[in-house]
Amino acid sequence: MTDLAVPASGPVAQHRSGGPPQSSPAHALGGRQWRGVIEEYRDRLPVSADTPVVTLREGGTPLIHSAALSARTGCDVWLKFEGANPTGSFKDRGMTLAISKAVERRAQAVICASTGNTSASAAAYAAKAGLTCAVLIPRGKIAYGKLAQALVHGATVIQIEGNFDRALSMCRALDRDYPVELVNSVNPSRIEGQKTGAFEVCDFLGRAPDIHVMPVGNAGNITAYWRGYNEYAADNLTDRLPVMHGFQAAGASPIVQGAPVESPTTIATAIRIGNPASWQQAVAAANESAGSIRAVTDRDILQAYRTVAREGVFCEMASAASVAGLLQLASAGDLPEGAIVVCVLTGHGLKEPDWAVAGAAPPPVIPPDVGAAAELLGLSDGPAHASG
Repeated sequence: MTDLAVPASGPVAQHRSGGPPQSSPAHALGGRQWRGVIEEYRDRLPVSADTPVVTLREGGTPLIHSAALSARTGCDVWLKFEGANPTGSFKDRGMTLAISKAVERRAQAVICASTGNTSASAAAYAAKAGLTCAVLIPRGKIAYGKLAQALVHGATVIQIEGNFDRALSMCRALDRDYPVELVNSVNPSRIEGQKTGAFEVCDFLGRAPDIHVMPVGNAGNITAYWRGYNEYAADNLTDRLPVMHGFQAAGASPIVQGAPVESPTTIATAIRIGNPASWQQAVAAANESAGSIRAVTDRDILQAYRTVAREGVFCEMASAASVAGLLQLASAGDLPEGAIVVCVLTGHGLKEPDWAVAGAAPPPVIPPDVGAAAELLGLSDGPAHASG
């Protein structure tokens, strides 16, 4: 395990010393607007002066300190909330670059397979670029919030009789044999764009965290973050590399089981993938960092989802796999005391609000009477404020 010393400056040092913690890397922008990940990290991405930048000003997402999780784990826990991206998920980081490169190559159409977030992002960025977008989704296996995004941005959405892995296989064949460009995470530009998340974490904390925890679905994101941390370390922009822990849902855990899962099942629809495209790269990230790929149950994910919500952060169910994983690591005694930990929350809860509603009691109905409202709220009689 690397040294856990607190950095001498930056938000973590301010937080530990009682100063106000920052919640976004945008504090360093000197008043200018965030420009999107390509312009902010142009010298670290495969673009040239001739690359047409298609951006919705993605990135610059908040890193939020979690007092509750810090207290429960004995660590300094931060939540990287990727739901603050333009289409509500981390996919926008890679999609801005993938679509920009597609335009540079004069593509007329893009295609992707999706469990939801990729389709929403691809449709939005294709619309911004004026490209035709087609999306293949497993029939009946996509959250309506994400499907709505793809449809409203004008994508052609096709449901297939089969799972995500079958949809991706079809997209690869279409990319090979027809004049369309595949923008799933097998497209190298996607991973390149997504690595900027690691850059932002380091820029904000003043160095890489000790431990980085994230959900694993198609496994591109853990691959991207590990690449980003390594690039910053190679340029001496961080003095350490984090231990990378990825968490799959137990019912969709092919990496943990060591074999593809033909019919993956989990409430975390965004990671309901039985044969991840970046399987080997994810395993390499875990192994090279002395980390792990593990599984958490749907019950654990749901509890973590509610825990995060109680701190004011509404994430989608798959996002909560990282927090469920953090708590599993803590229970197993695998978190060094005082470690700086970053959990990535990959998407916004508004993409699939059904679970939030299902887990809450129906709102009571009362007459339009102040007394009835006060009684229901348990408010005492008398003036609320003393006169001065």
